[in-house]
Amino acid sequence: MAFTFQINDDVNWNHDEKLLKKAEENLPEIIETTVVPVAIADVVADQKGANGYVAKISDKNITKLADYTLGRDESIVLDLGDHYVGHFTLAINSVGSPMDAPLYLQLKFAEVPAEIAAKSSDYDGWLSKSWIQEEYIHLDVLPATLSLPRRYSCRYIELKVIDTSPKWKASFSQPVFTAESSVSMNQLAPYEIDDPELKDIYNVSVKTLLDCMQTVFEDGPKRDRRLWIGDLRLQALANYATFGDLALTKRCLYLFGGMTTEEGKVPANVFTAPELIPDDTFLFEYSIFFAAILADYYYETKDLEVLKDLYPMAKKQMDLAMKLVDDEGRLNLLEEWPAFIDWSNEFEKDTAGQGTMIYALRRFIIIAKVMEETAIETYERVLADMIHFSREVLFDTKEQQFIVEKNHEINVASQVWMVLAEVFDQEKNSEIMTTTVATQFPITGIATPYMYHHVVEALFLAGLKEEAIILMKNYWGKMIDLGADTFWEAFKPEEPDFSPYGSPIMSSYCHAWSCTPAYLIKKYL
Repeated sequence: MAFTFQINDDVNWNHDEKLLKKAEENLPEIIETTVVPVAIADVVADQKGANGYVAKISDKNITKLADYTLGRDESIVLDLGDHYVGHFTLAINSVGSPMDAPLYLQLKFAEVPAEIAAKSSDYDGWLSKSWIQEEYIHLDVLPATLSLPRRYSCRYIELKVIDTSPKWKASFSQPVFTAESSVSMNQLAPYEIDDPELKDIYNVSVKTLLDCMQTVFEDGPKRDRRLWIGDLRLQALANYATFGDLALTKRCLYLFGGMTTEEGKVPANVFTAPELIPDDTFLFEYSIFFAAILADYYYETKDLEVLKDLYPMAKKQMDLAMKLVDDEGRLNLLEEWPAFIDWSNEFEKDTAGQGTMIYALRRFIIIAKVMEETAIETYERVLADMIHFSREVLFDTKEQQFIVEKNHEINVASQVWMVLAEVFDQEKNSEIMTTTVATQFPITGIATPYMYHHVVEALFLAGLKEEAIILMKNYWGKMIDLGADTFWEAFKPEEPDFSPYGSPIMSSYCHAWSCTPAYLIKKYL
């Protein structure tokens, strides 16, 4: 099964206004920070950079920006010095003869230099072109101050004059980017890391998290800008280890708990504008991870009010999921409720899905005991059945690896999720992950930091600390080598130019599920 667009027009939704009111009570104030460009950049082809481009500091001086007048087909690239999310303003004037024609201006906002080089007219992917961060603007009268209404996620801003007239040119000055986030770097406690490479990875992951923390934990501030459960689970863990913004996690939990289907299922994601809207997309492990997120939050806070408010929704996710577990303890996934696991379609996800169910069920049982659940024995029996089936049917004793039952496929995701689910003890998990490293590394065919996070954590959990550090450096470290200021939505080390959408102009280069090295480093090192 693979993730695809879902259209479920017949879904009826329940809105629990009491829970949604609590979500709004935890709406954060957005912190605004004024950022001015630090340099003018030249974007040049270079295979050392992401998608074959790098930005080099130009000979032009940013303090003399107004002197570099632009006419037809001329452009200049501003470098903010780091990745930011926010709004942009710019003063524009005309220089030369009287302004006898409007200024026709194109602005491009780029997270990586390759987006400046890419042409939106060439994009023919499956996501909407409307996400491309570019604007075409006519200005009839200059001087003027241009204040763009959209919010952008970027480091680089290209100002390109499509046309003026032969009689005059455009002059630009006072560029200001107002960066926005619900948290500040000032909230971070000092944290020393001796390893310089791990220190860089930690810092970039924290910046990634900060830029994704807006009025909710966004998945990507450039594109989607939505609250997804899969991202939320990882963002919350990274947040606990860094900024400690418990109110934002609480808000996001209430948003999901307050909007469920008539049968009680939580959506995979929600929209917050123009109003609160649940999406008609449902992913198996995302639904059951609601219980895991609630358990993590309670472990962190001991907030019994939140647990009491949202426990019924967590219980419903597990009850719905248990209907897919047969008497042998086998999870039977549905086409309309697929497991995501990773963007990649190159491996079967059934066994990994079984692992996510065991993982979530373990965590649900912890909070169920706190809530004095009367049916606790039912959940414990299903958990025991699923573990037994996994050990007896899905584990190949000869290969020392978990298999996919229908075709005996062995893949990394199956091993990782069964280890995270603690189907065996640590000693056995160590043997499994040692075999995985020996037979399936270097990893290929996995496309997301979301899945790589779970691989690294499984290595740590199995006691393979050195292997976990090496993988972290080879994956997140390689993004930094390619110029990353924040970590990306999708990345294949064996195919550095990979995009799920076929173009860097659509890829998200600041994405929530890639922020977890901060959590991994602080928890395991």
